[in-house]
Amino acid sequence: MQPALERIFRLSEKRTSAKTEILAGITTFMAMAYIIFVNPSILASTGMPHGAAVAATIWIAAICSIAMGLYANLPVAMAPGMGINVFFAYTVCGQMGLSWQTALGAVFISGVVFTILTVTRIRQYIIDTIPLGMKCAVAVGIGLFISFIGLRGAGLVVGDEATLLRMGNLTEPKVMLACLGMLVAAVLLAMRVRAAILVSILLVTVLGMVIGATPAPQGLGDVVSLEFPSIAETFMAMDLMGAVHYGLISVIFTFTIVELFDNLGTLIGVTKAAGLMDERGNIEHVDRALVTDSLGTMLSAVVGTSTVTCYIESTAGINAGGRTGLSTVVVGVCFVLALLLAPLAGLIPGFATAPALVIVGSFMMANVRYIDFSDYTESIPAFLTIMVMPLTNSIANGFGFGLVSYVLIKALTGRIRTISPVMWLITIAFCISFALN
Repeated sequence: MQPALERIFRLSEKRTSAKTEILAGITTFMAMAYIIFVNPSILASTGMPHGAAVAATIWIAAICSIAMGLYANLPVAMAPGMGINVFFAYTVCGQMGLSWQTALGAVFISGVVFTILTVTRIRQYIIDTIPLGMKCAVAVGIGLFISFIGLRGAGLVVGDEATLLRMGNLTEPKVMLACLGMLVAAVLLAMRVRAAILVSILLVTVLGMVIGATPAPQGLGDVVSLEFPSIAETFMAMDLMGAVHYGLISVIFTFTIVELFDNLGTLIGVTKAAGLMDERGNIEHVDRALVTDSLGTMLSAVVGTSTVTCYIESTAGINAGGRTGLSTVVVGVCFVLALLLAPLAGLIPGFATAPALVIVGSFMMANVRYIDFSDYTESIPAFLTIMVMPLTNSIANGFGFGLVSYVLIKALTGRIRTISPVMWLITIAFCISFALN
């Protein structure tokens, strides 16, 4: 076994061992296992069957993580991405009123586009074209959007006819438990507990059962199952013709753009933390990693979930010593084993997963430090991007409005030469999209 692992993952060359990689993989899994509960909760809001959403979430995370480990040999785990799942549920299915089947069709088409862009290397060119400040603003805006949804799910923020929004009733048991969940997650994260978010979700769920705020399991079968959950209700349920019929160019474009920045940004951050990036910024096997996540996007639609992406929580495993794809394969195996606990996901209430959204959103705020606030042609478009996303309940609107304002402000202040042809094309596409809407 050891020679085989050495040959596949080059453990000695990476100055690591099988034991270290296995422990690192388990650490990464514990840090990102919350997605098993959070993603199905978000997708279920579209009308997607919750049980099938749980199964699809677990299977896509397992398959893509194992593929990333074996093909790219990088310690970067994969699962349905936070942010893109929110866009899928609350913008495409919620705001636009499309079915989840049609949304899956758009995801598949974006995956095809994604793969073509990756193979032709146009993907890298587009990413290089978008300025750093705008890339960071998109990440921050998505973080605020996710947190806003979490605050609403927790009952901390509610609607109001006079002021649009107001503080919820903090004396309600579910709101109090959600606040406790945020506090527990924050404290555990500060104490560097890897499974902080997962622990907070499970703790709030148990306390909710104790006080009667959510139903308790009636037997062992409600928690553990010896049969793997089925994805039959979502497998190949994507409506490609529906996506084409509705002319979802802006939706597919947004899916593709968010996937582009999210995946590459995570890859850069994780591989740099692992010491796998050279002094020129080159990442070993990055081409294989990009192919893996582009094919994973199409597979996401096939099994029935929003887009899979690389996870920044992989840094938890890297801090534990993970340096090769073996740790990522271990993450995938852990997800497969988690299928036995799939019934548990059905017992997790919304007020238990809401704090996770707020915490994950806070992680994404870190990107704000890379925005140049001393240059108004950079800071104002970035600010508009960040604010428009949560206030219009749309990632697409925020990104589009920010990008259009960026190009116009640069052009009107005599900096037109800094705008690439690709930026102009993207701006025109967004302007047409806004006009049609």
